[in-house]
Amino acid sequence: MTTAPRVDYQTDPSQYKHLKLTFDGPVATLAVDIDENAGLRPGYKLKLNSYDLGVDIELNDAVNRIRFEHPEVRTVVVTSGKDKVFCSGANIFMLGVSSHAWKVNFCKFTNETRNGLEDSSQHSGLKFLAAVNGACAGGGYELALACDEIILVDDRSSAVSLPEVPLLGVLPGTGGLTRVTDKRHVRHDLADIFCTTTEGVRGQRAKDWRLVDEIAKPAVFAQTVRERALALAARSDRPADGKGVPLTPLARTLEADALRYAHVTVEIDRAGRKATFTVKAPSGPQPQSPGAIAEAGAAWYPLQLARELEDAILSMRTNELDIGTWLIKTEGDAAGVLAMDATLLANKEHWLVRETIGLLRRTFSRLDVSSRSLFALIEPGSCFAGTFLELALACDRSYHLALPDDEARAPKITVAETNFGLYPMVTGQSRLGRRFYDEQAALDAVRARAGQPLDADAAFAVGLVTANPDDIDWTDEVRIALEERAAMSPDALTGMEANLRFNGPENMFTRIFGRLTAWQNWIFQRPNAVGEKGALKVYGKGDKAAFDWNRV
Repeated sequence: MTTAPRVDYQTDPSQYKHLKLTFDGPVATLAVDIDENAGLRPGYKLKLNSYDLGVDIELNDAVNRIRFEHPEVRTVVVTSGKDKVFCSGANIFMLGVSSHAWKVNFCKFTNETRNGLEDSSQHSGLKFLAAVNGACAGGGYELALACDEIILVDDRSSAVSLPEVPLLGVLPGTGGLTRVTDKRHVRHDLADIFCTTTEGVRGQRAKDWRLVDEIAKPAVFAQTVRERALALAARSDRPADGKGVPLTPLARTLEADALRYAHVTVEIDRAGRKATFTVKAPSGPQPQSPGAIAEAGAAWYPLQLARELEDAILSMRTNELDIGTWLIKTEGDAAGVLAMDATLLANKEHWLVRETIGLLRRTFSRLDVSSRSLFALIEPGSCFAGTFLELALACDRSYHLALPDDEARAPKITVAETNFGLYPMVTGQSRLGRRFYDEQAALDAVRARAGQPLDADAAFAVGLVTANPDDIDWTDEVRIALEERAAMSPDALTGMEANLRFNGPENMFTRIFGRLTAWQNWIFQRPNAVGEKGALKVYGKGDKAAFDWNRV
């Protein structure tokens, strides 16, 4: 069990210590103004607008509030509230005193937050403009890279840089190298110079090298940013007259071995190093029209479910490192889940429904990239149908209990239209597409059974579940599988699962996560970075890093 203080991913603007949100019609301004004395943990100061996990928790919350509480906003301007510094990136002293697991989890969450900006730009028309009004280094530039466009103040001193390799002996940890090439198409040789130069690139050269989209003199910087923000807003279809939905605090109970929400429960078995996530279906009449959905607000079932599941995943990832296997279960009436799906599909163009689908999509993707073994257990009373079937499809294995002599109790799964692309993975594939390598014959066979409740044998026959043991074998087969998993190297499992889960087409997002998992994970453990004389350890102490010069 983790002994450090529990990390809480729930916050709201009244609790922010580092960000300031302001609104002006279709443009929101998110000012990064970090309190250097308000780090999430002791041992470092967040100088020069450098950030830690606490800052990113606020950023994730702020963007979600813009998505749901301010539908009139079409462009978010990300800028600095400090003079002469935009953001100097992840706090180096924080990294120096953090465990390896903390560093990697920090980078993962930061990656998901950056990727979320691009997800909203692509899927819901919320555009992001980085107004770089000072020195912009490392993770600060990576935040800018995640925006649709970057405007740099041309004041002869402000520059963009990725100094991690020459300064710290590590890589930019949140997609910097990948976005420089894949997104901004910076020429390879210029990127090589840029990523091995500590002072960065400024002014016209930054624009010529494609590191920024525009430069502006200080006297016209604010006007240039405003004009470009409005131009980006004109490309969006978010509603000017939409009524926002306040994201009220989640009702949850935190226990020593459990997390309890209205629709999600997590129960921890420490001896077995596993946790059981139970997701409960909607019950009773549910809103179906946009007006009724808006009236329900944050209590609308799909939105509340997405927020609860996201919080549970993030909490377990950060606070329960020893719990290596997550069992995924569902509970309730499959008809209620399918009715929810019908409502989502019928209203998917409505801004609030679209944003809710987006939050579900990003939450399911958090499961995909969690370094935990995921097993779905399909038992009596479960409801793996439609949207809930995505939970099973995200798992490494699924066990479906066969009860051939008890039709009434036999658990069933149901494929629905939502499983064919409403919640794409970061590869752009549906999870069904990933499962069957987009082979048309297999997908056609599954689609032919869509809408039909499938028992264990039928689900197994079309390849939707891993195993279909009967009630005689069920307990032993599941127990043995879990015991075998718990006995294996967690490092090897993490690498294996990441490789097997992302078996489809590569794109910028899969490369960002793949490189984080492999290269940065490795480099973060090397003596050249974190040894007694490693670059990350001696930074700021006046000592020179001592490198092992072997190229491995």
